[in-house]
This record gives sequence, structure tokens and C-alpha cells, in this order.
Amino acid sequence: MLVEGSTADIARASGYSAQQVRNLEALGVIPAAERTPAGYRRFSTVHVRDLGAYRDLALAVGPVVARRVLRDLRALSVEDATALVGALHARLVLEREQALAARAALIAVSGEADTDAPADEADTMTITELSEALGVRASTLRFWEQEGLVAPERIATRSGTARRYPVAAVREARIVVALRAAGYRIPEVRDALGAVRELGDTARSLEALDARVAAIAHRVLALLRAGAVLAAIVSPQSAPPRPPAPPTSGSRRSAGSG
Repeated sequence: MLVEGSTADIARASGYSAQQVRNLEALGVIPAAERTPAGYRRFSTVHVRDLGAYRDLALAVGPVVARRVLRDLRALSVEDATALVGALHARLVLEREQALAARAALIAVSGEADTDAPADEADTMTITELSEALGVRASTLRFWEQEGLVAPERIATRSGTARRYPVAAVREARIVVALRAAGYRIPEVRDALGAVRELGDTARSLEALDARVAAIAHRVLALLRAGAVLAAIVSPQSAPPRPPAPPTSGSRRSAGSG
């Protein structure tokens, strides 16, 4: 194991390029390296450790957040630092719950396609009723309509026309809410709705959600791997003991002569 070395040494030990090591040092992701009298950087096992934690953390929450977290942990109090790390776990838990909710919504809605009774006037909803039922703004429903995600009917009124949402439109609006809450972008939601509209064929959408849940599990594992290092950064007393430095050639000679 590398105990002390140059930029090139730590690059080889960590799997990063020498320039990446310098960049991450400059960003505060790893501690500043010591300098030799000639001005060269000297790194240690702590830097290799922290670079490994950054790799896992970047997988778990993305490189931008990972860089910010590792930089901030070195400046925050123990209370604030532990709250920051806890929020990362909570974020992944929420992402998983949202993905599972979206999956359940797709399954439920696809099942309804086979069991719905013929719609009548009482089954339709106004834009106000639907926005209240879904917990979204009426302006959001209008935007989804512009994007082709929801297709209300138009009925004539004394003052012009008004939107009315039949059963099919309400169902699709529910799907949009679930997928958007799970972090899906508008084009991805449009693809999912395309599958649902094909006579309840939700296979592609469900496969995507299953893949998302599996990916979140891998991200949680990466965050857990980084956890011991994050704890050591927040509270150095919790760090495992460092391996002893290898004896120098001079000390080996002294030991032999004694």
C-alpha cells in the first residue's frame, strides 16, 4: 500500500490521472498535499483513501454533489457534517420510493385499462378538480397538454370553451405525476405514455423502472462503501489506524547491526 508518494504515485494507486489528482486537490476534495523543499507535492495513504471515497460518492450522488460534500465536510461542525451525510442517504431512499410508486402506478393503471366501465359524463373532471386531486397546479396540467402528455376534451361554454378530463386523460395524468415525481424527464414520460397508450403495453416502462430501482441499490452500496471514510473526515478519531511506514534502508541496516 502506498504510504507516501508523488502526484504520479498517487495517480497510479488511485486510478486517476495526475491532472485529476491535482484538480481534486485544488477543489478541496482531498486535503492539500505537503510540499517538499523543492516544491513538489507529497501525498499519503489518506489521499488515496479519500480519492476512493470520492469515486464511490460520485457514483452514489453524482460528481458535482460528491465534490461539494467532500469539500464541505472538512469545514463543517460534526453536527452539520453528519446531517449532510444523512441527507444523502435520505435522498436515495426517496428516489427508490418514488421509482417504486411510479412502477406501482403503471401496473395499476395498465390493469384499469382492462376493467374500466364505459365512461359517462359523471366520470369527467374539470381542470380545477383534476389539479386538486393530483396536487399539481392547473398551469402544470396545461403545460403537460402542450407537451402531449395529457389530452383533455374541449366543451363549449357560454364564455367559450373549457377543458374536461375523461377517464383516460385522468389516468394518463396520474402516470405523469408518478413518473415526474420519480425524476423522469418530459421525453421519458412521453415514451412511457406511448407504451401505456398501446393497449396497456407497459413492458418497456416497467423495465426502465426496474432498472432504475436496481441502479439505486448499487448507488446505496457505493454510499455505504464511502461511509467509513466520510466518518473519518468528519471525526478523525473514528478513522482506522494507519499502517506503519515501511522501514527505510538506513533503519534496516541499523536493525541488522544491532
